[in-house]
Amino acid sequence: MHTTMQLWLIPILPLAGCAINGLFGRRYSNVMVTLVALLGSGAAFAWALVVAMRFAALSASAIPYNESYGTWLRAGDFSVPFGLMVDQLTLVMLLVVTGVGFLIHIYSVGYMAHEGGYYRFFSYLNLFMFFMLTLVLANNYLLMFVGWEGVGLASYLLIGFFFVRDSAASAGKKAFIVNRIGDFGFLIALFLLIRQFNTLTFAAIFSHVSDLPVEQHAGLLTAVGMLLMVGACGKSAQLPLYVWLPDAMEGPTPVSALIHAATMVTAGVYMVTRSNPIFYRAPDALLMVAVIGTLTALFAATIGITQNDIKRVLAYSTVSQLGYMFMGAGVAAFSAGIFHLMTHAFFKALLFLGAGSVIHALGGEQDMRNMGGLRRYIPYTFWTMTAATFAIAGFFPFAGFFSKDEILWQALSSEHGSTWFWAIGALTAFITSFYMFRLWFMTFFGEYRGAAQAGSEHGGHGHHVPSGDSHTVAHASSGTAHGSTHEAQGHHTPHESPWVMLGPLVVLAILSVIGGWIGWPQAIGGSNHFEHFLAPVVSFHAEQAAVSEVEHGKELLFAAISLVLAFAGLFFAWLFYYKRRDLPEKASAWFGMVYRLVRDKYRIDELYAALFVQPLINGSSKLLWRGIDVGTIDGAINASARGAQEVSDGMRHMQSGNIRSYAGWIALGAVAIVIYMLVVGAR
Repeated sequence: MHTTMQLWLIPILPLAGCAINGLFGRRYSNVMVTLVALLGSGAAFAWALVVAMRFAALSASAIPYNESYGTWLRAGDFSVPFGLMVDQLTLVMLLVVTGVGFLIHIYSVGYMAHEGGYYRFFSYLNLFMFFMLTLVLANNYLLMFVGWEGVGLASYLLIGFFFVRDSAASAGKKAFIVNRIGDFGFLIALFLLIRQFNTLTFAAIFSHVSDLPVEQHAGLLTAVGMLLMVGACGKSAQLPLYVWLPDAMEGPTPVSALIHAATMVTAGVYMVTRSNPIFYRAPDALLMVAVIGTLTALFAATIGITQNDIKRVLAYSTVSQLGYMFMGAGVAAFSAGIFHLMTHAFFKALLFLGAGSVIHALGGEQDMRNMGGLRRYIPYTFWTMTAATFAIAGFFPFAGFFSKDEILWQALSSEHGSTWFWAIGALTAFITSFYMFRLWFMTFFGEYRGAAQAGSEHGGHGHHVPSGDSHTVAHASSGTAHGSTHEAQGHHTPHESPWVMLGPLVVLAILSVIGGWIGWPQAIGGSNHFEHFLAPVVSFHAEQAAVSEVEHGKELLFAAISLVLAFAGLFFAWLFYYKRRDLPEKASAWFGMVYRLVRDKYRIDELYAALFVQPLINGSSKLLWRGIDVGTIDGAINASARGAQEVSDGMRHMQSGNIRSYAGWIALGAVAIVIYMLVVGAR
């Protein structure tokens, strides 16, 4: 039997990689930087597997397993330990973050091989993993908040990696600032917990909460739950704080995969699920989670229909899929939300990395209107992305079918569910299938449209970077650098990525197919091992399980409806973007203003700029700067300086150097003294 799992090793390994590359990477070769980065992330994954094996040997009474490394903070009778823990929920997140994160590290070796700042990129990537693992492993809210803020910092560094480009620098700042807005809510929730329970340790808080009744009206737990959700809205890009995530496409494509798949954006879902005892006793807060998630899922999906940048389609898809996860959490189906988090990590990481492979093949091109027919040029990328597309669309037996169908079923059948939640979720499933197969057909089918653009825009695709990567064409399928020839030609034939990039795609494609089988539902002969595994953490209600046993037929019916909607999305995408390619233009003309509004992302960024950004800038420049800083503070200082200058100037003129002037002043002084003495003597 082991005595300790040494949980601290999991986050410290990528931190070591970050420190070594950050401090010394400039002097290292790319091979050495790669070795350090992969060792840091790979060793973390390996140790997470060791922890998983040791965890399996633990008795139920020993779970959650805690390790404390001393008191971190003490103020009076309030203290916070520096402690890490592992339970079923932590284990799932650990394996997803380290496993998918390690695959993204491997992929990045090929993708970033000819970019500047190679050592800096991998240092940031390791730093990101360190903070995310700290967030996941923490056994108290304060240490979780450190990881929470850390991933915000690391995302700022990674999104703005190409900092010489204004759009990338602005996107990094936007992500950082919008997340700070959400984090303010998280902080207030922590203050309320300290005030009420005098602790921030999960076990102690949930023990106190378990003794409290369900709140019939808004109370402390409702306030805490809603404030936690405000924090989750920022980190997990939910309405109204989602606006940073589409702009995060300015970072390199591996960053998009890391942020959108396995790490940062899932932090909010994890935090809400971890806090499920609070939400169970605050129905109003639970309803808020469900409503925000449901509306976000539909809202973002509609925008995804009209986008032409391949990465932006996937970005809005991520916002929508996160909405599904929050919908599941909001109807108290926390295990279903985490199940979708896991499967989504597989197929969304694959979609982004596959999109990166497409962009690489075209020398930086991201506009799907300039693609087409690529399945003949990049077959491995095509088949792996096909698996991910069918998975996210919800086709049986791909991973996405099981997790998304579980959420939709719980949205309908749960005591916290509603027909409205299911209906909006089902409509979103149809839209998801449509825009994903739209991407699939526009990218891989028909004739290659990029050739028609050769030489039309400053020498072709070799120099065309619509948004996101400044990725060059200096990659070859063999991994050798003959990109200079391609750049000289201006345009080149699309080519497959090297195997250091394709290998992770193949692994993720396999997971996108079979990753959902662990949650095979009882209605079709399974036992949903995933749900039972998480049951001790998410307080799964036995009565819900009993109801689902009786209603297997109904569950199968609604699963069939989901499949029909997925096929409908595929059919309309085939019709519009393969069979009748004139229809999209006709449809956009028919919808007119509505289409333009959706294409412009409902002008939410412009609305926020008018309501918040511009008034803040004007207030800062006119009131705070000109009015208070210049007018009041500088004015007072300058006025006192002028007064002192005038007094000193008068005193200076008294020192004229004229003897008669001095004699006059002496005489005047003598007269003043005599008068004073006479007055005093007279008294």
